[in-house]
Amino acid sequence: MPTTSHIDIRNVGKRYGGVVALNDVSLGITAGEFHAIVGENGAGKSTLMKIIAGVISDYEGELRLRGESVRFAGTRDAEAVGISIIHQELNLVEELSAAANIFLGREKRNAFGLLDDRAMQQDARKLFEQLECDIPPAGPVRDLRVGDQQLVEIAKALSLQSEILIMDEPTSALTETEVERLFRVIERLKASGVTILYISHKLDEVFRMSDRVTVLRDGQLVTTTDTSETSPREVTHLMVGREIEEVDLGHERSPGDSVLAVENLSLPWTGHARQWRLQDINFQLRRGEVLGIAGLMGAGRTELLECLFGTSPEKPNGRIVLDGETVRFSHPADACRAGIAFVTEDRKRLGLFAEMSVRENITLCTLDEVSSMGLIGATTERRAAVESVELLGVKTDGVEAPVMSLSGGNQQKCVIARWLRTQPKVLLLDDPTRGIDVGAKAEIYKVVDQLCRDGMGIIVTSSELPELMTLCDRILVLCEGRQTGEFSREDFSEQSIMEAATMRE
Repeated sequence: MPTTSHIDIRNVGKRYGGVVALNDVSLGITAGEFHAIVGENGAGKSTLMKIIAGVISDYEGELRLRGESVRFAGTRDAEAVGISIIHQELNLVEELSAAANIFLGREKRNAFGLLDDRAMQQDARKLFEQLECDIPPAGPVRDLRVGDQQLVEIAKALSLQSEILIMDEPTSALTETEVERLFRVIERLKASGVTILYISHKLDEVFRMSDRVTVLRDGQLVTTTDTSETSPREVTHLMVGREIEEVDLGHERSPGDSVLAVENLSLPWTGHARQWRLQDINFQLRRGEVLGIAGLMGAGRTELLECLFGTSPEKPNGRIVLDGETVRFSHPADACRAGIAFVTEDRKRLGLFAEMSVRENITLCTLDEVSSMGLIGATTERRAAVESVELLGVKTDGVEAPVMSLSGGNQQKCVIARWLRTQPKVLLLDDPTRGIDVGAKAEIYKVVDQLCRDGMGIIVTSSELPELMTLCDRILVLCEGRQTGEFSREDFSEQSIMEAATMRE
C-alpha cells in the first residue's frame, strides 16, 4: 500500500453549542489508499469529512495537505486542490435536470457564452455509463427515486476528477446490484491512484474494500488499524464501546386477525411503456405481524406504501380494506386519521421540518394531545418529546436543539418517534435504517419487535435482504411492479428471494 503522506489531520475539534462533535482528533491519510471511517451516529465521522471537504471552515486544529497547512473557506477551495465529497444527505436542486445538477456552478458554455446543455448532457450520459445506469440526463431530478438521486450525486463527484474523493454513506439508498456497479467504479479509481475516504455503517463493504479503518466514538479517535488485522466484531465493539447483543426477533410472535387487506391493487403509469407502476397486488397484514416488501430498485416498493398512505402520483385501482372497512385516501391526513403512519425513505425532503427543533418535529402530528383550548402546553409538549427521545435513544443536546444539528440516524429516529406518537394501527416503514449504524439498527429492530408484540401491523421495505429476514414474519417480493413471490419465515433464503425479485415476464 502507498505510504506517501497526503492528508494530515492534527488535533481537530468542533463543537455545536454544548455538543462536542469532534475532540482533538489526529489522523494521517496516505496517498492512494482506501481509508474507511466508521462509528455510531453522532461519532463525528461526517463532521470530520466536511472539514476536509471545506463544508465546515470554523474548527479547532490544523489540516495539512501534501505537507502544507490549509484551511478552506468553502467547497470550491477544496475542489480547486483536488478534494470532492459525496454527501450522505442529498444536495440536489430538484427543479434542475440531472446534467444541470452535475455541472452546477461549473456550467459548460459555447463560443457565444451561452449554456451548452447538449455538451453537459453528453458528458452526464458518459458519467452514467461509467456507473452502468440509464438515468436520463435531461430529466428533472425531482422525478427520480432516492437511489437514482444518489447516483447523480456520485456522478457529480466523479465529474470533478479529484485526487481525494470522500464518500459519506454512498450506498445507503442503492440496491445490491447498484452497489456492485459502484464498487467496480471504485476499483478503477483506486487503480488510477485516487485516495478514497469512505464512511459506511455496512461493515461488509468496509472489510471488502478498505486498506485501513479508523474508528471514532463520541467525537474522539479510538484507533486506526490495517483492515486485515481486525474483524467486523472487533470494529463493532470499538464503535459502540460494548458488545452488540444478537438480535433475535420474530420468535413466539402471535399474529391476530387481519388489520389491512389489499385486493387487486394497480397503479397506472401514464405515458410509460410499462403502463403500470404496480399491477394486481394482493396481500393481507395481520395485527402483531411484520410484513416485508422486497425488490430491486424500480420494483414498486415505495409506490406500494404511497398507495396505502394516499400519496401516490396517481389514484390506484383496486381495493384497500382497513379494519374491515374499504378505504380510499385522497390525502395523507385521511390515512393518518384512519390509523396509518408512514416513515418515508427520504427523511431530508419528505420526513423532516428542517427549521424546527427536535421537540417540534416529534410532536407535530399529535399537537392535540398536548394542547388545551387551542393552546399548546409547553411543559406537556416537552415531556412528550423527552419521552420519545428516551424511548428511541436519540442522541441530542436536548429537545430544543435544531433537528438538523443531529446526525442522519438520529434525525431518522425523530421521524419514527413522531409517527409512533400517533399510535397507529398500521406502521409503514420505507427503508427505515438507511444511514443508521449497527447499534442504532439493533435498537430500532427491538422497537419494531415490541410494537409488533403490542399488536401493531407493520410493513417494512429495505434494500438489505438480511434486514428483512431479521425483522419480518413474511416477505412479499415485487419485480417491475408485479407480485412475484411470498415467503414465510421458515422459507426465507436470500437466493429464493433474489430469484423472485428478478422474475421478469
